[in-house]
Amino acid sequence: MTELRDRIIETSLLLFEKHGFHGVTVNDIVNHCGTSKGGFYHHFRSKDELLFVIHDTFITYVLDKAHDAISKYSEPKLQLHAIIQSFAKVFDLYKSHISVFYQESNYLKPQFEQLIKKKRDEFKTIVFQVIQKGQQTGEFRKTLPIEIAGMSLLGMVNWTYKWYQKDGEKSIEEISELFTDIIYHGILTHR
Repeated sequence: MTELRDRIIETSLLLFEKHGFHGVTVNDIVNHCGTSKGGFYHHFRSKDELLFVIHDTFITYVLDKAHDAISKYSEPKLQLHAIIQSFAKVFDLYKSHISVFYQESNYLKPQFEQLIKKKRDEFKTIVFQVIQKGQQTGEFRKTLPIEIAGMSLLGMVNWTYKWYQKDGEKSIEEISELFTDIIYHGILTHR
C-alpha cells in the first residue's frame, strides 16, 4: 500500500464514523487528507470501492490468520485457540474499520457485498470444520451441535466491537485468553 492510499483510508474512517457514508463526499475526503480527486481516483474507482476496501481489510486479516492456524497446528484445540486469538485481535487492530462496517455495511454495492459474504462464509466454514475435526479426534464434546457451537463462538467474539476499549482494564490479549478459556470449558472433553 502506498502512503497516500493509507491516508485516504484513515481519513475516510474518521469521516464515515462521524458523518456516515452518505454524509461524506469524495471532496470531503480529499480536502481532509490533503490530496486531489486524481489522487483519490488513482487508488479507488469510487467511494463505494473505498467502503469495500475498509470492510475487506479486516475480514481478509481474520481469514488469513485462520488459514495460518490450520496449516501451523494439527490439533483442533490449538487451531481453535489460534483462531480465537487472531479473531479477537482484529477488534484492536481494526476498531475503526469494524465500527464503519457495522454502521455502513448496508450501503455496500451488491458485487462488493458478495465478495465480503464469501470471505465471511469461508471463515465460518473453517471454524465449523475445526470443531468437527475436534469432535472426530475426541478433543471436543460430540454432543454439541457443530453449528450452534460455532455460531456461539463467532457471536461471542464478534460482540467485542461493542464494548472493547483499547485503554480498558484488560488488554485484547487477556480478553482473547478469557474467550479461549470460556470456549474450552464448554467444548473440550474431560479426558
